[in-house]
Amino acid sequence: MSITIRKAERKDCARMMELVHELAVFEKAPQEVTVSQEHFEESGFGSKPVWWAFVAEAGNQVVGFALYYIRYSTWKGQRMYLEDLLVTEAWRGKGIGSLLFDALIEEAKKQHYNGIAWQVLEWNEPAIRFYKKLNATLDPEWVNCALTVA
Repeated sequence: MSITIRKAERKDCARMMELVHELAVFEKAPQEVTVSQEHFEESGFGSKPVWWAFVAEAGNQVVGFALYYIRYSTWKGQRMYLEDLLVTEAWRGKGIGSLLFDALIEEAKKQHYNGIAWQVLEWNEPAIRFYKKLNATLDPEWVNCALTVA
């Protein structure tokens, strides 16, 4: 079956959220997904979107996505930040992750971003191998920080 990579549309959000939950289960943190469907959709397709995405479609089914936003580095300028890249388990190993990453790279070039940044869990060996094949730099020096303000 052929795979189509295209920009995400509002109609894709329900399926994308299903995949977000699949990712959370894989990452052993399903309870951490607290965003509502409404907030997710509004954040991507409302009057002031803060995220964009590409989806991988097989037939009429979204089987993967890459969701990103723009971050700013005082050292480098605008960069694409890849929040999530996920291909549903049944469709892994078919080159879909590479197709999604190719779409991200093309978009970053088109928008004149100077690069793409993301995080990967240190125990996610399949993802790390995938990123190494892309010649990505994995930087163990930086420590992640977060503060919940809600």
